[in-house]
Amino acid sequence: MKATLAIRQAVRPWVQIADARILVGVSGGADSMALAVATYLECKTSGVDLVAIIIDHQLQEVSAAVAERTREELLRIGIASVEIVAVTVALVDGMEASARRARYEAFEAAIAKHQPDYFFLAHTKNDQAESVLLGLARGSGTRSLSGMAEVNGRYVRPLLDIDRSTTEAACAENGLSPWVDPQNSDLHYARVRVRNEVLPVLETNLGPGIVDALARSARILREDADALDHLATQFLSSGDPLEVEKLVVLPKAIRIRVLRRAIYDAGAPEGTLTADHIAPVEALITDWHGQGEISLPGGVKVARISGRLSLLQQIS
Repeated sequence: MKATLAIRQAVRPWVQIADARILVGVSGGADSMALAVATYLECKTSGVDLVAIIIDHQLQEVSAAVAERTREELLRIGIASVEIVAVTVALVDGMEASARRARYEAFEAAIAKHQPDYFFLAHTKNDQAESVLLGLARGSGTRSLSGMAEVNGRYVRPLLDIDRSTTEAACAENGLSPWVDPQNSDLHYARVRVRNEVLPVLETNLGPGIVDALARSARILREDADALDHLATQFLSSGDPLEVEKLVVLPKAIRIRVLRRAIYDAGAPEGTLTADHIAPVEALITDWHGQGEISLPGGVKVARISGRLSLLQQIS
């Protein structure tokens, strides 16, 4: 039970500080099934309630059957509270992003219902490495390269130091038969291409430690990004932070974070701003030659007026 023990050790610190209840998201795959069984074993020892939340995205004909099969597996290992939540995925900005949005809306509803101390998610070290490479390909900066946070509010990812082979071994140790999603082999998805084509090439040419190296880089970059975000937040809380003479003397890394935060606060949807959006806004500060207002996502307009940036959201 070596693999199971490794995962139990990963979740144990969180179970020990929980007061009453933990939720765990379960897809039926090896990662989430291994997380569920390890969390169950730890909760049973600590007296903490555990509720498993299975999301049926209804995107495949077999999705309802997979969800029910997963529920039966979890009940068989001893988890008494298992809920299946069927969601409707509105295809807005790609299948992956749209499914993620629907999934987290269901997670938030489960949090409101059960009021857990934590909601466990089963992302592994391999997922983290894939996220870093995807962020690198997008060219979207330090925050993107820093991958996924271990803790984000009530959401906790205890397995970011655990690799996929360990979760698969833990399932075998506990007699679990995880669902192998055919979409995980569909090269239409960028993450699948990274997982099945890019990472194996890197491992062949750079060595088998590439996943560890990428995950370690993500952790370092997240620490750096958190520090820069903290400095940007401090700046935004002082005086009039949108005065050009104050912005122009900031290091560029902090100034860009200040601009992003100010634009989001003005009404741009979170996550919609790219480097191409920010560049002309920064030019209002560092390359001013009388240019007009900048139009941004969410109807936000930015203009330089009387030596300061003015942000206004136009509602159509």
